Amino acid sequence: MELLFVTLISFCIGLGARYALPGRDTYGVVLLPAIAAAVSAIVWVGLTWLGWKFDGGWIWVVSLAAGAVVSLVLALTVPRQRRGNDDEMLQQLSGA
Repeated sequence: MELLFVTLISFCIGLGARYALPGRDTYGVVLLPAIAAAVSAIVWVGLTWLGWKFDGGWIWVVSLAAGAVVSLVLALTVPRQRRGNDDEMLQQLSGA
């Protein structure tokens, strides 16, 4: 049950990052929330396999922070990469 909660909270964090950071016109609506939720779920499961207790506070902090960091990094790198690729494609298509 806690895995569901951490995934949902991380999804909301990713959704907040999408609307708080610029460049959201260069990627889909659920890219950041989905990636944040997936990363948090993977980290949560990995930590429980390593023996961390699901009712401990640090597993929550680490899992949610991992999702938030990944969504922040994506929100900052995807727009720049996308605009660069779009400019390159425009150059190729225009024959310049």
